[in-house]
Amino acid sequence: MKRIPVLTPAVLMSLLWLNSVSPVTAQGSQPAAARPEPIKPIPSELKLDAEKVALGKQLFHEPKLSRDNTVSCATCHDLHKGGTDRLIRSVGIGGAEGLVNAPTVFNSGFNFNQFWDGRAHTLTDQIDGPVQADAEMGATWEGIRAKLDRDPEYVAAFKKLYPDGIQPANIKDAIVQFEMSLSTPNSKFDKYLRGDQTALSSDEKEGYRKFKSYGCTSCHQGVGVGGNMFETFGAMADYFSARGNVTKADFGRFNVTGREEDRFVFKVPSLRNVALTPPYFHDGSAPRLKDAVAVMGTYQLGRKLLPEDIDQIVKFLNTLTGEYEKRPL
Repeated sequence: MKRIPVLTPAVLMSLLWLNSVSPVTAQGSQPAAARPEPIKPIPSELKLDAEKVALGKQLFHEPKLSRDNTVSCATCHDLHKGGTDRLIRSVGIGGAEGLVNAPTVFNSGFNFNQFWDGRAHTLTDQIDGPVQADAEMGATWEGIRAKLDRDPEYVAAFKKLYPDGIQPANIKDAIVQFEMSLSTPNSKFDKYLRGDQTALSSDEKEGYRKFKSYGCTSCHQGVGVGGNMFETFGAMADYFSARGNVTKADFGRFNVTGREEDRFVFKVPSLRNVALTPPYFHDGSAPRLKDAVAVMGTYQLGRKLLPEDIDQIVKFLNTLTGEYEKRPL
């Protein structure tokens, strides 16, 4: 049966943008600093416990957290690959393939929920999923604790920072502290938002104007340029019928709530550092950023975007690549 597009709140906002925002040219446009923007810059500094962050970083890269000591959090969330593995679907212990494309871990602390289907409300809740999933790390917390208890360095580090030493809650807390530190401020676009009109080229500015005028900011806004709401994938046209081979993973949030209105609903991904994290979408079906933009135009906006518009929007999206530990990603 053919699905009828649903006018969700985000789609209605997009239509309002299309009706109320006139095309803007580079000449005579109002300076960014003089008008409110839907996107906010990432804070330059975060107040975190440096020692817990350091311990969390070690644990994040620790293969002992997997059952067979071969997979760490960093296996699927490589900080040298934009916080992803750049695979269509990640590979866990024993070569097991996951069900969805691994989202970036960078800026995940700004997300309102975790995972594509939003089933974890916090980063702490999120950790249980991959650690215990058979196709990912396949471990148990008791098994992990036993392994870390045999490592004098970990015993000393936990004893120093946590009164009760190595406990599952403390392991998760340290990892969360590290993940919270994975923000990427000072992108070219952040500098532009803070008033530096020279930070972007004319094409990049025009790409941002088109990003707004097409209504992309109805879903992609805030500090994360997304990551703060749910939306139907295929709001204006049936993406899954066109793609074919629908799987349970494609049902999205329906798998969490069981509500029919949540079928094909996903957390809107953050677009921070998006140029570094192909392939795109939960199914990894878009190999290039321009492919992803075209798909969004068709299925989320009900528009066939012009090639020159896609190119300029991609140029804008490239300005969202920030810095980690004061170095460009």
